[in-house]
Amino acid sequence: MSVVLGYDESPGAARALRAAIEVAQAFGEQLVLVYGAAPPGPTGEEYRAHYEAIRQAGREGLRHAVAAAEGAGVPTVVEVIDLNPAQALIEAAARHGARVIVVGSWGESPIRGALLGSTPHKLLHLSTVPVLCVPTEPES
Repeated sequence: MSVVLGYDESPGAARALRAAIEVAQAFGEQLVLVYGAAPPGPTGEEYRAHYEAIRQAGREGLRHAVAAAEGAGVPTVVEVIDLNPAQALIEAAARHGARVIVVGSWGESPIRGALLGSTPHKLLHLSTVPVLCVPTEPES
């Protein structure tokens, strides 16, 4: 089994990373770090430029997460998947036999998330694996 984390360096990602590392440590499992890299549009020359920029941003962000996990003694697997974040997490969870999917929330309202389709909201409705949604740090 594994712990799957959606990581994108958003405001909620740092706290979600810490939670995912704690869960992986508690169960002695690997941490699968996932970045959903769906390109913004399917046509034209801009597609290739956007596609590579999104994949590169994902790889860079995941590098920071790998360093944090390995510093805590948690083995990692990195996946940059060409799907939207929710679908990428569901796909990775299925392939890696995930115990849980961990995602951060960056404080958008529940109504906004429901209307616009936030990743945590989509996962709660689509995933067959339990989802741990970690709120952002409280403001001081």
